[in-house]
Amino acid sequence: MTQMELRSLGNSGLQVSLVGLGCMNFGAMNDQAQATAIVNRALELGVNFFDTADVYGNRGTSEEYLGKALGPRRPEVIIATKFAGPMSADQAWMQGGSRRWILQAVEGSLRRLGSDYIDLYQMHRADAAVPIDETLRALDDLVRQGKVRYIGCSNFAAWQIADAAWTARENHLGPFIAAQNRYSVMSRDLEKEVLPAVTRFGLGIIPYFPLESGLLSGKYLPGRDFPADSRLAKWGAWAAAAFASPEKLDKVAKLSGLCERYGHSLLQLAMGWLAGRPAVSSVIAGVTTVAQLEQNVSAAGWRAPAEELAEIDRICPPPEGGFPGPRR
Repeated sequence: MTQMELRSLGNSGLQVSLVGLGCMNFGAMNDQAQATAIVNRALELGVNFFDTADVYGNRGTSEEYLGKALGPRRPEVIIATKFAGPMSADQAWMQGGSRRWILQAVEGSLRRLGSDYIDLYQMHRADAAVPIDETLRALDDLVRQGKVRYIGCSNFAAWQIADAAWTARENHLGPFIAAQNRYSVMSRDLEKEVLPAVTRFGLGIIPYFPLESGLLSGKYLPGRDFPADSRLAKWGAWAAAAFASPEKLDKVAKLSGLCERYGHSLLQLAMGWLAGRPAVSSVIAGVTTVAQLEQNVSAAGWRAPAEELAEIDRICPPPEGGFPGPRR
């Protein structure tokens, strides 16, 4: 078995596996036994980066399942979790980036994970109602207390990343080292502004939905119903609109034809293309089975030749004025 590649998360000293495990399905589509089997196999394959959030799995179950699955092996891995999403239907303050909520949210995550520290604590979404200075000061306190090792952001716009970096620098606070945003060969909007921002300020990109929620796995084809056990079938009509529009299915068909000509799978194109993009530190993909995990790990080692990259750009063009950056 090829040894898993480790990469620095942004300009930090934190080393994460090229393929990470997204744990959003734990508690939603996987029970504890299934989650434990997936985590066990991930460790065997060299995956050391596990990404979850307090809101995953019906508010907390994902963290609980991950913590129990890791057990005494917790020190061997990098756990990333998130705060800021709504954790109560009744208490509106139980979300966002206020000091009040952050200091409570971190205790809940630590308890559910069964850990006394979090490796990467990420703000799940920006909070327009709270100054970023307040958020960063609260997070810096957690780092100084040893409850959090590093901090990151998710779903931030480029200007918000720049604002946070400037605020941290001017106030001598710990900066965000990672940006978790939607990114795939078919969703390249972040190349317009976010990619230049993270490159300038030294953040690593952690793409989510690298497979467009399974669309790039090869099991969804134009003119056919979604497989009955698939995520998109279970999510319903909104998922079809968000991930499987006729335009996207047409691109999938074209990419599939390209893969046939070059002799590799659509999954290899999806994972390997992202792994070769600038600033990408770890490609996290959620799975529901051990087999899917194994396929993702294998696929991430593929790299496209220059001529195929040019054809991919024609099918899935980058945003106008996008930042090309160096390829890995």
